[in-house]
Amino acid sequence: MEFTYTDSIHVAAAPQAVYDVVSDVTRTGEWSPICARCEWDDGDGPRVGAHFTGFNVKPDREWETRSEVVAAEPGRLFRWTVSGGRVFWGFEIAPDGEGSRLTETWEFPQVGRDFFRERYGDRAEEEIAIRVADARAGIPETLAAIKRVIEV
Repeated sequence: MEFTYTDSIHVAAAPQAVYDVVSDVTRTGEWSPICARCEWDDGDGPRVGAHFTGFNVKPDREWETRSEVVAAEPGRLFRWTVSGGRVFWGFEIAPDGEGSRLTETWEFPQVGRDFFRERYGDRAEEEIAIRVADARAGIPETLAAIKRVIEV
């Protein structure tokens, strides 16, 4: 099983315009298939060290996550970690013709998988496989939705 996934899409907008959208976590609900909304903690914003809370919804459950921004390079890179390094998500933006190439990356490191094994016991491998499948299905869907939002 692969614990990283990356996909890209062309967006007809300048890199800074794309960055301004994807780094505004309060808009996540506009494109994420699972994260219904995010809120900056204490009125923060897209800077390294900032924290935000995500409110996630699937048909069988709802949960919150707390994330920390680990990279915020305007026009180029926005990356965060969930629950202190258990999962990493991020967007990289690069010039691409008259627009941008938007790449989304997901990483589920060993520390996150170990946490799942402790938390879920005998069901851990099933729960890990669900997270992998969600990322693999959700990233292309997310990228297509971001493209629609920006190109309106």
